[in-house]
Amino acid sequence: MSDFFISIYTDEDVSLLVTELVRMKNFRALNVNETDRKGKSDAEQLEFATENGCAILTHNRRDFEALAHEYFMNEWTHAGIIISVQRPPRLIVEKLFGVLNDLTADEMKNQIIYI
Repeated sequence: MSDFFISIYTDEDVSLLVTELVRMKNFRALNVNETDRKGKSDAEQLEFATENGCAILTHNRRDFEALAHEYFMNEWTHAGIIISVQRPPRLIVEKLFGVLNDLTADEMKNQIIYI
């Protein structure tokens, strides 16, 4: 896939099924288990996602809002933060596809989106 499309990195609090459902629609998706990053801090997860050109998908609103603020204040760049309410994987993916289909990777940079 081109960098035009948003790639997703799912935080460890997101069901692994979400990653698989995203891949079924031919989007690039990674999760913490397959990258051996389980147990890393939220800051480390966001840094990894950014280094790999992925927007991070999480349920952890409070911590990732704080990280987004820190990145903004320091003029650092991230590939995007998507915060989802905890719901069944199918419903998360349905909301997520709205973002994946409407925004480019460039438009997602430094954004925090709630689904």
